[in-house]
Amino acid sequence: MTAPAVVLPRQRAAHDPRLRSTVDVELVVPAFNEAGRLPATLAELTGFLAGRPWRSRVVVVDNGSTDGTATTVAGHPDVVVIGCARPGKGAAVRRGLESSTSRFVGFLDADLSTPVRTLTRAVAELEAGAAAAIGSRHAPGAELVTPQPLSRRVGGAVFRALARRLVPEVHDTQCGFKLFERVAVQRALAGCQVDGFAFDVELLRRIRLAGGRIAEVPVAWTDDQRSTFRPLHDGRAAFADLVRLYRAEAAL
Repeated sequence: MTAPAVVLPRQRAAHDPRLRSTVDVELVVPAFNEAGRLPATLAELTGFLAGRPWRSRVVVVDNGSTDGTATTVAGHPDVVVIGCARPGKGAAVRRGLESSTSRFVGFLDADLSTPVRTLTRAVAELEAGAAAAIGSRHAPGAELVTPQPLSRRVGGAVFRALARRLVPEVHDTQCGFKLFERVAVQRALAGCQVDGFAFDVELLRRIRLAGGRIAEVPVAWTDDQRSTFRPLHDGRAAFADLVRLYRAEAAL
């Protein structure tokens, strides 16, 4: 069942976790100008959670939206809304993860390109001892129901090849669905510096270096052409972040 509704002040939420009670599973949805997509996404997500045996909560992190995202979400009965003034998906996700007190905490993209039912397998992996359970579009058994445009597939393949050297044995660091054992992820976050789309690589690398097991969950993935990812601007920044991660690795 889902937890009662509450809307948190934008500046206090991440610094006072007592404002969110402890649940079994807490899901963070980073949102930048998602007023159009979120109502349907949240209806599907909370509907699925209502039928699960865990106590659960959805936390939307409004990442400086200008389209009324926070106002749209605030009316939902089973969702917490907090704010993040610092730009970048990584910053928004970090704010939600760091402020959690729940057993398992994770994040998923607002477009629900990864089916919500993936959560059942992810929870089972964590209960079996994994520190992270991540959706994967490229692990054995995964399916691309609707693939990305060719340009993004090519860029993604190059990015995966580079990221693989930082997080060996992980096929897909960038799928927008990840669930963590809270203590493990919060310890890893303490050393993370990346705020952009390469945030996932740094976070998974730190979890692995700490000895945490990363379980990949194959997904049936559907591309949403309304994605806010900008291939030139965001892609360039993501590759630049990878270069910085490589330099940090070389300096160790």
